[in-house]
Amino acid sequence: MKVLLTNDDGISATGLNAMRRALLEVPDIELGVIAPDSNRSAMARSITTRKPLSVEEVDFGDGTTGFATDGTPVDCVRFGTLGLIPFQPELIVSGINHGSNLGDDITYSGTVAAALEGVVLGLPAVAVSQQAERGRLDAWTGPSSWDEDDFAQGAAFAAAIVDRLDEVPMPEGTLLNVNAPAGEAKGAEACRLGKRIYRDQLELAEEVDGRKHYRIYGAQPGYHEEEGTDFASVAAGRIAVTPLHFDLTDQAGIEALGGFDLEALVRPAAREV
Repeated sequence: MKVLLTNDDGISATGLNAMRRALLEVPDIELGVIAPDSNRSAMARSITTRKPLSVEEVDFGDGTTGFATDGTPVDCVRFGTLGLIPFQPELIVSGINHGSNLGDDITYSGTVAAALEGVVLGLPAVAVSQQAERGRLDAWTGPSSWDEDDFAQGAAFAAAIVDRLDEVPMPEGTLLNVNAPAGEAKGAEACRLGKRIYRDQLELAEEVDGRKHYRIYGAQPGYHEEEGTDFASVAAGRIAVTPLHFDLTDQAGIEALGGFDLEALVRPAAREV
């Protein structure tokens, strides 16, 4: 199995290196690592188009190396499929993220975006995230420092998925979003995305030379408490596994629009010409 490992926390992140070591223990794996050179959290599916990207080879100190780039997580996946590493990846693994990626948060997540890029390119993918502290399900706060042991169970679980990938039911065009709870997991389960409750507010931080500086993010978000969601799973101390795909088309919306005369909106403009 040829695997590309990336993340959004940066190539020196503890979570990435915990995942890297766990993957190296999987039999018959060929592993390439391409990650941002520093933290690129919450960059979602950003790409770099207006400048060349720098790349530096990084020695992990255990006889293996990877590549660090000043690009985004999505850029890292593109690098991997365009020839920066000496093989074409068969699987993308992204993480382990420092903090959970649950519910609506996945739309902001660079970790999930990198895995989603694999899906776009026709590759299976796994995104892995670690809850920061028991009882806290926000993605943006957590311990100021992490120990590799914090990621041990998430890394072992994701590595087991990779090892048994042929047996895991992953429909084509689907990625698995894995969130490990803080502390010892009580089990694992498939679940749907939950619904986040954001508590953002406009706060004036300072005013300098007539220019106002505001904070609009930072308040700890909540979530709707519903059974069967990724929030409920992690809150119960279980590893949440959510299959995601990229098809955003609203089929019911297509049927509804099909009964509306869209061409009538074109005809007036055509007459004006």
